[in-house]
Amino acid sequence: MSELTLTVMRLGFLAVLWLFVIVAVQVIRSDLFGTRVTQRGSARRGAPDRPQQQQQRQSAPPPQRQQSGGRGRRGAPTKLVVSEGTLTGTTVALQGQTITLGRAHDSTIVLDDDYASSRHARIYPDRDGQWIVEDLGSTNGTYLDRTRLTTPTPIALGAPIRIGKTVIELRK
Repeated sequence: MSELTLTVMRLGFLAVLWLFVIVAVQVIRSDLFGTRVTQRGSARRGAPDRPQQQQQRQSAPPPQRQQSGGRGRRGAPTKLVVSEGTLTGTTVALQGQTITLGRAHDSTIVLDDDYASSRHARIYPDRDGQWIVEDLGSTNGTYLDRTRLTTPTPIALGAPIRIGKTVIELRK
């Protein structure tokens, strides 16, 4: 084997070894410090969501608004409230859009919870205006009234949805 081939193989092995070390350090760092909560998540806790609601109203197409407020509007939920966990008190107005829950930064509600997956669950309205919760293949599961979800399930008003240490409810 030539000296040049041996040197290239050594440098390649060294590069792969350093790549492994860097990835291992990043995994350990994320386990120690958790996910980073973006400005979007912290603004929801302290500030009222009026500008956010106005922005959602302007961007929502009219057919969706009528669809979500169809028959049975009197008993229909209007907001999603976090009742337990690190985001206690966070409220999201239900405007007929899909709400995603998880550790990913692009989720509607970003959960800083060790038991939550990056794409954990979603809540969405069906054609009748009923809200449905669906587990997105999470490791630790999504629970509705102490029952682990295996299929998309309708949510009753006030029924607790548990994801790790976080509990979410639909309210009027």
